[in-house]
Amino acid sequence: MNPSTLIGMVASVVLLGVLILFAADDPWLFIDWPSIGIVLVGTMAATFLSYPMGEVLRVFKLIGTVMRNERLYTERDIEELVDVSRLWMRDDPVMVEKALPRISNPFLRTGVQLVIDRIPEEDILDLLQWRISRMKAKEAAEAQLFRVMASYAPAFGMIGTLVGLINLMDVIASGDLVVIGKHLAVALMTTFYGILLANLVFKPVAVKLERRTEQRIVLMNMVLQGISMMCARRSPSLMRETLNSFVAHREDEIRDTASGPTAPGGGAGAPRAPGRPEGRTP
Repeated sequence: MNPSTLIGMVASVVLLGVLILFAADDPWLFIDWPSIGIVLVGTMAATFLSYPMGEVLRVFKLIGTVMRNERLYTERDIEELVDVSRLWMRDDPVMVEKALPRISNPFLRTGVQLVIDRIPEEDILDLLQWRISRMKAKEAAEAQLFRVMASYAPAFGMIGTLVGLINLMDVIASGDLVVIGKHLAVALMTTFYGILLANLVFKPVAVKLERRTEQRIVLMNMVLQGISMMCARRSPSLMRETLNSFVAHREDEIRDTASGPTAPGGGAGAPRAPGRPEGRTP
């Protein structure tokens, strides 16, 4: 399991447990099945109305993706690309063909296959950039699905609150405090569940998926740079150093953004890596 996800889940459960145990005389008051049903069923119903069936059913798979500790294997991809480039420098396409099945990254394998098929570099880079754009759009839509659910949950919490208040107004004249309290509990608890689901489930999953996409795009752009250098028959040693510097620069850029203002002269524009065609950015 992803360590940060596990920490977040444990911290959320502990926080809610402490609040419920110490803020209420009867913790079971926070369990209200009609309120839970209004929020969950309403959110899922609105999601099914908004998206095709196939996209909604991917919700469970995407939650599993967030829970899993997914590694990118950047160093392995660099070594595989350097090894293949070394064979390509020897003008040995047969050996490169034999090495293709051992390349575990399908994006990298596609790029190498296009190189040994003598496809023009411009066409290779255009195709790979299109695949990056397609992946980015697909995964952005998946994250957006959870952001939409995060907007629906509080809305259905408010609907439950309105239902509870309407019922409360209907019975308030009777003066029966038990009945009044029951309707008031439904009115308050639905808002509680809606906000809780939006901010502890749906939004965190969306942010996690967006961050995952950013990391994958960095890796794919690194591969794109390596393929460009392979087409230009750059030295494998230069390729290794360039790709390692490329990844290190991206990681430093992320850390600088998170830790504070950018140092003077260290703006977002990275120096163009050796071998990259003019006008192309990762």
